[in-house]
Amino acid sequence: MDDNEELDYVEEDFYATLNLPRSATQEEISKAYRNLSRIFHPDKHGNGENKQKAELMFNRTKKAYEVLSDPHQRAIYDSLGVKGLETEGWEIVHRTKTPNEIREEYERLAQEREERRLQQKTNPRGNISVHINATDFFSRYDDEYYDTGLLPSIEVSGMSMSQSIEAPLSRTEIGTLSGSLHLQNGVGSGNFLLSGKRLINKGWFEVDCGAGNGPVLGAKGSRNLTNRIFLTGGTTFHFRPNAIIPGLSGTSAIQLDKHTVGYLTYNAGLQNSMSTVVERNTEKYHCNLTITLGIPHCYIAAAYTRKLLEQGLKLRVALKGGTFGFLSECGAEKKVSKYSSVSATVCVGVPSGVMLKIKIIRSTQTYLFPIHLSEEIIPAAIFYATVTPLLTYFVLKKMLFDPMNEATKQKNIEKVKETNSARMAEKRREAESAIALMGALFERIRKDELKCEGLIIVSALYGKFSDVENVSLEEADDMGFVQQNPLVIDVRIPLQCLVKDSQLTLYSPSKSELPGFYDPCFGEEKQLKIDYEFKNKSYSSVFADSDPVRLPAVTNETSP
Repeated sequence: MDDNEELDYVEEDFYATLNLPRSATQEEISKAYRNLSRIFHPDKHGNGENKQKAELMFNRTKKAYEVLSDPHQRAIYDSLGVKGLETEGWEIVHRTKTPNEIREEYERLAQEREERRLQQKTNPRGNISVHINATDFFSRYDDEYYDTGLLPSIEVSGMSMSQSIEAPLSRTEIGTLSGSLHLQNGVGSGNFLLSGKRLINKGWFEVDCGAGNGPVLGAKGSRNLTNRIFLTGGTTFHFRPNAIIPGLSGTSAIQLDKHTVGYLTYNAGLQNSMSTVVERNTEKYHCNLTITLGIPHCYIAAAYTRKLLEQGLKLRVALKGGTFGFLSECGAEKKVSKYSSVSATVCVGVPSGVMLKIKIIRSTQTYLFPIHLSEEIIPAAIFYATVTPLLTYFVLKKMLFDPMNEATKQKNIEKVKETNSARMAEKRREAESAIALMGALFERIRKDELKCEGLIIVSALYGKFSDVENVSLEEADDMGFVQQNPLVIDVRIPLQCLVKDSQLTLYSPSKSELPGFYDPCFGEEKQLKIDYEFKNKSYSSVFADSDPVRLPAVTNETSP
């Protein structure tokens, strides 16, 4: 889909440039820089073409060292990457701030830029609800005077629409225009509301005016009393032909602990009620308990939502009982793309019967379809309300969502390839330059390792492997002609140059940033296959691109 998370601009990995872990000490950083300087310093390569290649690699190495050796720049880079180092406004940040404080400062600077950008933009939000009556499917109404037909009827019993737009008037003032339309059993109503909000010290204040069933005026505000307690309250006046109906609402909230908040709410006016809510929200679950005493209904409700973040899934169960009757809900919400999700909820209650609620969320727009299946609790209605959404989702996922997401992923990869084409070409030139400069070091290390029967890199290939066992730098095309494999590169020389004391250690999460490496297949899953000799024995190991490498690795060794 078109809202898949797009790939970012390719940034340099300074730790990979020096082949260091992110926990490297200043001594390790200096030592790594000195070792690479011995290879790439321009003064060591005369005045020919090799000197130009050395200058290219030396400047890259020096840049990485300058950032990582400066605690202030390193903290910014660790928290925010290269984009953090390029952000304007860092001159006002004190150099002794911690990484968390630096991140907060960056977010503040980014927020200021965003606020300036939003000065001329709106923030639209909308909701559409279509109420569908499908009770004729499971409980047909027989009437001798009316022909019900062979097929059950489905009718739209109601519809409601609401829309709002926000306009930032200044950094502390926001104007909002909202409206809604409602239609139920042929009877319609609507209203609109114009609001102005001003942010003040430790809170906000808002004035509303609108019209619907008569003019409406109101005001409300919020105030933080302490770090743990805040109050929200407001009043409204509904002007009717023969009366003015006032309304009053107020909420006090207290932070009980890091994840738990308690609310006490009072409403008076068109409806009178007092509610107590305890809500707990963590990364893994969300739950709340509500007790409401009021007119016309009193009830108690509890809900629990389990968050499965890796699967993009939320599972929810809820119970509600009171003077109106009883209601139970069970549902799931699935994220299908970056900005879109779908959910299905089965509601079973007395006297409401069985209902299926389908909700589609697309960015700031919400579409809700409550489908009333039966006025009584019928097992068949519960079964179909549960099974039908699951089957529909898996069919759509297989036939629609997955193909669209895959197509969008490939589109994004091609887009980022185009955006980073100059950077990727530069990376390839850097890798070729690095290998050209490593010749003497490669021969010296290989000779030393041969003497002590140490670690000898026989072959090392990096890229996308269709067949790990038979991967090669060459492949045959459809006509049988042998050609260069564009998805695989030879990294034997740079890996042998990284061997020290018969050991090879790679820390980089993406090996394409190592000296002598580049990415031959951007956006694809890559592997590193190493054939090596150690103590006159031959071994072969395969690593995923994100895996750390430590050779000789006894547990991963396999004879070729």
